[in-house]
Parts: sequence; C-alpha cells; structure tokens
Amino acid sequence: MKAGVDGLKRRGEFLAAARSGMKWATAGVVVQARPWTAPESQAHGARRVAVRVGFTASRKVGNSVARNRARRRLRAAADACLPDAPPGHDYVLIARVATIDRPYDRLLADLAEALRKAPRPRPSRSKPRSPAMAPGAPGGGA
Repeated sequence: MKAGVDGLKRRGEFLAAARSGMKWATAGVVVQARPWTAPESQAHGARRVAVRVGFTASRKVGNSVARNRARRRLRAAADACLPDAPPGHDYVLIARVATIDRPYDRLLADLAEALRKAPRPRPSRSKPRSPAMAPGAPGGGA
C-alpha cells in the first residue's frame, strides 16, 4: 500500500465500518466508510496515515482462487484511487462477482465514484410511521 494508507486487520474494524451506514455500491465494488473519532485521528495522525482500508470477498464471489484474484484487483485499484479519497476514514472494499471480470479502467471508475460518494450517510429507506401505527395509539402497534 502507498504512503498514508494503512490496513484494517481486526474483525471489529470491519464491523464498525459496516455499522456506520456509509455505504455505496457499484457494479464492480461495494465501499463502506467510517469516519474516525477524535482519539483515532490523533493516534493515526502521529503515524501520518490519511486513510485505512480493508478488503473482503465472500464465497458468493467464487472459490478461493477467484476471491484472492478479486482482492488483488481491489488492492491494485485502491492503490490508484485512495490517495484521492477523503482523509480521516476507514474504508472496506467488498468484492462482487463482477469484480473479477470487470475491465480494469471500469473498476477504477467504479471505485473512484464509490469513494467519492460513500463518506455521506445514505438516507434511511424505512417509511415513517403513521400516527395510527404508533405504540399506544388506538389500533396501533403495541
């Protein structure tokens, strides 16, 4: 990895990025982002780390050979795109089935778009509760 980029290594770091709700999916990659808290910024700032990144590929991507190829392609794309990513974030790059066969320039474009959009929280898709469905309302949920 390039200067200013460090790796995520512990499972808890990956789960924290997933819980943050900052996610963007493209055809070639899914990116989850999590901003650092103040203590993390100070700890990473001493080491001159701009971003931290982790890579993952589930069994849906394929066998171990396919998953490793997908992670290598994501790592190469991240080396090209992460210096332009907003600093002070953890990023998890999740391989998709298309990651393996996607042309490299399209994969770079997917990752650049996802890195640009992921650090913003996505709006909730749940519908707002109507007053009739509120707990305690007559005929509402209990």
